Amino acid sequence: MPDTFDAIVVGAGSVGTPSAYYLSQRGLKVLVLERRPASGQGDNKAAIGGIRATHSDPAKILLCKRSLLEMSTWKERTGVDVGWKPGGYAFPVYDEALEKTLRGLFPIQRKYDLAIDWVDANGMAELVPGIERRGLRGGTYSPGDGQLSPLKCPVAFERAARSHGAVFRFNERVTAYEVTGGRIRAVVTDKGRYKAPRVVIATGSDAAGDGAMLGITIPVQPDSHEAGITAPVAPFLKPLVVDMRPGAEGKTTNFYFGQNDEGQIIFCYTPKELFIGFDRESLSEFLPILAARMITLIPRLRHILVRRVWRGCYPMTPDGVPIIDNVPEVGGLTLAVGMCGQGFMLGAGVGQEVASLVVDGKPLLPPEATQRIRWGRDFGKASKEALK
Repeated sequence: MPDTFDAIVVGAGSVGTPSAYYLSQRGLKVLVLERRPASGQGDNKAAIGGIRATHSDPAKILLCKRSLLEMSTWKERTGVDVGWKPGGYAFPVYDEALEKTLRGLFPIQRKYDLAIDWVDANGMAELVPGIERRGLRGGTYSPGDGQLSPLKCPVAFERAARSHGAVFRFNERVTAYEVTGGRIRAVVTDKGRYKAPRVVIATGSDAAGDGAMLGITIPVQPDSHEAGITAPVAPFLKPLVVDMRPGAEGKTTNFYFGQNDEGQIIFCYTPKELFIGFDRESLSEFLPILAARMITLIPRLRHILVRRVWRGCYPMTPDGVPIIDNVPEVGGLTLAVGMCGQGFMLGAGVGQEVASLVVDGKPLLPPEATQRIRWGRDFGKASKEALK
C-alpha cells in the first residue's frame, strides 16, 4: 500500500469519519488511522443520538444546522439508513427562573433562523404523553431537531469516504508525528510511517496525548457520563426531552432521553459532581438515580425494562466550546477536538468545516462563530455554552 497521502485523519469517530468523507469528496487522497478495530468504536457509540441546532453558541448553532440538513436527508440522497427520526427537542419547565433563561435564548437562536418557540403546559403534555402536570409551566420546543443512530452513522460515513477513495487502517496506534521546518511531514504508527502535508487530529478524549507528541498543549480533558437503553415499546414519544430540573437526590443537574426509531427509550443524565478521567466502568448508583428521576417526570414509565447501561467520555475544553481550526505553530495541522459531549450531533457540520480549513485554508463559518472555536483563543475568558 502506498505510504504517501494528501491528508491523514487521526481518529475514526464522530468527527473523524465525516472529516474523511468530506476531504475525500473534495478530491484528496485520504488515510484514516484508528487505534480501535472499527469506525465509531470510541465515545461515538456511547452517544444517545440526539442532534439539535438549538444551542446558544453561534458556532454550535451553525455547525449543527449543517449536520441536521445533511443527516436528515442522508437516506433520501444515498439510500443508506442512518436512523433519522424527526420529532424535535422539548425542554419542559417547572419554575420561573428556567423559563426566563430559556426564553432569554430566543433572540440569538432566532437570529440564526432556528425554529423554536414556547409551548404552554397543554402543548407540552401533548408532546410528552404522560408527563407530570403538577407545576408544569410549559416549555420550549424546536421541531426541526431530531435523533440519529450512533451505530449506523459512522459506518455510513466510512462507506461514503471509501467510495471516494479514502483508506482506513484500524488497530493502528499513532506513536509520533514528524514535524520539520515548522510543518507536519508524516505520521508514525506502531505499524508504519505515512507521509502527508496535512493532518487532521480528531481523537476525542485522547487529543491531549496527540498534542504532547506534537509539542503543543491541546486543552482537552475527558469526564465520563453514563447512559442506558430500554427494551422497545410502542412509539409514543416524538421529541427528545431535556429535563433541566435539579435532581432531588442531589447528584444530577439535567436528564435527557428520547425514543429512537426502533422504539427503545435511550437516556442519560449529567452528574452534578463530574467524574474526571477515562473511567468507563458503569456505576451501581446510575440506574437507581436515573429510574427515580425518570418516573418523577413520566410516571407511566415505572415498569419499563432497561436492557443495558454504559459509560462514555465527554472530551471537555476549559470553556465548553470545541476547537476547530488550523494551527499556525504547525503548518498543515488542523484540530477538530474538544466537542464537549456533542461530537455526534456536530460531526457532519464539523467535517465540512474541516474540509474547508484543509483544502481552502479558510473556514466556512462567519467571523462571530470562528472566534468561538479558534485555536488561539483565551480559554479562561470564553463563556460556557448555556445549554450543555
